[in-house]
Amino acid sequence: MASSTAEPRPRPVFVLTGTSGEGKSTLAKLLVERVGGLELAVSGTTRPRRPGEEHGRDYWFLTEEEFDRKLEEGDFVEWVELPWGEGYRSGTLWSELDRIVAEGRSPVLEIETGGALAVRDRIPAAVTIFVTAPSREERERRLRLRATESEGEIDERLDIAEQQLALAPEFDHTVVNDDRERAVAELEGIVREAMDGAGTIPAHDPSPR
Repeated sequence: MASSTAEPRPRPVFVLTGTSGEGKSTLAKLLVERVGGLELAVSGTTRPRRPGEEHGRDYWFLTEEEFDRKLEEGDFVEWVELPWGEGYRSGTLWSELDRIVAEGRSPVLEIETGGALAVRDRIPAAVTIFVTAPSREERERRLRLRATESEGEIDERLDIAEQQLALAPEFDHTVVNDDRERAVAELEGIVREAMDGAGTIPAHDPSPR
C-alpha cells in the first residue's frame, strides 16, 4: 500500500524583479524579516560601492576581471549588463544559492528583469514576482527621493521602466506597491502558499513587532 504522505516539494527560489523606483529592495528586506526560512542572496556586481555599502553584505563587489573569470567558469545563475550608467554588470552566483539552501533556507533574489527571466528558465522551483509602482509619477518620485542616481540616470531608468512593464505577464505574480504594508502582506501570502507542504516556514506570529 502506497504511503499517504506526500513528498515535500523542492525548496522554492523566490525572485523579486520589476521596474526601478517601485521599492522592491525594501519589500524584499521586509519579506525576509516577516517570514522565517528566507534569506536574501547577495549579488555580485562591478559597479562602484556606494557610501555605507559593505562587501559581502550589500553586494559582492567584483572587478571587471573577476567578473569575467566567474563568467568563464560558469559561476553565475544569471547576469545582466545594467541598462544604465557605465555598463556595469551584476549577477547571482550559484555559490550564494548553494550556501543558503545548505543552511536550510530558501533564497530570495532581488534582480533585474532579464536576470529574473533567466532564473525562471534555469531553476524549475523558481517563483517569480514582478513588483511595480502604481504610476510613472510615483516611480519618479521614489527615484528622486532615494538620491542615489544622477539626473540623467533617473531619466534613463524611467524610460527603461516603460519597456520592463511590458514583461510583467512573463512572471508568475505581479504586485503593485501602492501601499508598503499591503504589498508586503501580498508578497507574504505568495511565499507562504509556495512553501506550503515543504515544511520549512513556521506559522506566522501575529504578535506586534
